[in-house]
Amino acid sequence: MGEKTTEQNGVILQAFHWYTKADGNLWNRVIEESKGWAEKGITALWLPPAYKGVAGGMDVGYGVYDLFDLGEFDQKGSVRTKYGTKDEYLAAVDAAHSAGIEVYADVVLNHRMGADKEEEFKATPMNPDNRLEPIGEMTKIKAWTHFTFPGRQGNYSKLQWHWWHFNGVDHNALKEEDAVYLIEGKTFAESVDQEKGNFDYLMGCNLDMHSEDVIKELHHWGRWYLDTTNVDGFRFDAAKHVSAGFFCPWLTEMEKYKGKDLFAVGEYWSSDPEALASFLDYTAGGIHLFDVNLHYHFAEASKQGGYYDLRRIFDDTLVKSHPHLAVTWVSNHDSQPLQSLEMVVEPWFIPLAYGFTLLRIGGYPCLFIADYDGAHYKDYGRDGNEYEVEMISHQWILDRLLEARKRFAWGEERDYFNDPNLIGWTRFGLEEYPGGMAVVVSNKSDGSIEMVTGNPETTYYDITEHVKEEVTTDNEGKGLFGAIGTNISVWVPKG
Repeated sequence: MGEKTTEQNGVILQAFHWYTKADGNLWNRVIEESKGWAEKGITALWLPPAYKGVAGGMDVGYGVYDLFDLGEFDQKGSVRTKYGTKDEYLAAVDAAHSAGIEVYADVVLNHRMGADKEEEFKATPMNPDNRLEPIGEMTKIKAWTHFTFPGRQGNYSKLQWHWWHFNGVDHNALKEEDAVYLIEGKTFAESVDQEKGNFDYLMGCNLDMHSEDVIKELHHWGRWYLDTTNVDGFRFDAAKHVSAGFFCPWLTEMEKYKGKDLFAVGEYWSSDPEALASFLDYTAGGIHLFDVNLHYHFAEASKQGGYYDLRRIFDDTLVKSHPHLAVTWVSNHDSQPLQSLEMVVEPWFIPLAYGFTLLRIGGYPCLFIADYDGAHYKDYGRDGNEYEVEMISHQWILDRLLEARKRFAWGEERDYFNDPNLIGWTRFGLEEYPGGMAVVVSNKSDGSIEMVTGNPETTYYDITEHVKEEVTTDNEGKGLFGAIGTNISVWVPKG
């Protein structure tokens, strides 16, 4: 299975956020901007779910209705998705490929929503906070579980989903009850996160990954999707809620079918290093994971300021324990303000955080479009009040970090993590990428660190323009590199 090595210096751009405008223009923007993104150092795009969601043209894509409708059929109130039509999506993938950029499709495999008809069947109500604990006897329930896809009319797949394709739902039209219903004859998957006793069930109609019909259909869909779109990999949504044993056989078959490696990364939202390591072991290193703990550290550091010990920034992170399997990130659509997993990295720290992800050896960094472009939107908070959010653009500094990654973040890495508020590292460069670089990060006061670059008598300047004076290394490649308070400086060879 595909692995992105550190030598490639690749960068993923998450080209959407939760509040991307529902005007059907995202695919067209990808067409227009792919060449420019590639020139700045973007090597892959993570695009949002391209198929029809329960809210039609307004759906972000995670309320999955029909995996086979890429904005082609009149279903759920629209033909196009939130991001455009099928033809525009395919053109966007082609444009990215023409620019030398790979495309990773966002795939939601665990649930379906917005069924077309109700069905009656038997199920056992389980405690929603402990899915291993029955809170009643098996009983007849009525739920929306029959998916007929009337707009598609059997194109691409004749299968209609019924209650027996699922193992759980959370609604019973015959009785109002706070429960997760385990459908008769079904079990929850074992190789899932153990939060809430068993976290197989997340929402909607939960697919039964033990069902031969389900497995067969998901394999059929995967082959169809690859033939239709020619994407280069997948981002698996809600990986902690899907049987870990499903992913590798599915991905292996897709790679065998296409005759090429496919990149894959899972969203396993957990701060438990053991849970993440268990998933990586179960999938034999074939699937990367987003480094959730690193994101948590960034948020914590941004709020504590000078009280945070920067030497701890990589504690219990995937990029430290599994550097070749970690996708490092600062923010995403789930963590942005007013979302369910909101964990904000304060604006002053965002450039520092991207320095940690873009300029070091470990990890495959992901850049969030809302950090790059900025974003302005309104939504309701958990308290029921409406809020207005302004996420500022960091494009100027991020462009410089991308340039530094592309040209200078090569070769040996040496850390200088000796002070809780002022740390740094150097890269020695390679023959084809000479000169190396030096990076200094401060979360408190101005300061300097004596560091070795491996490049003697070389003059460096701060590409971020925070420090104006140049630094020339001595005959041993040693120099005194500085940064101003609460900022990052990136020192690269002059000329």
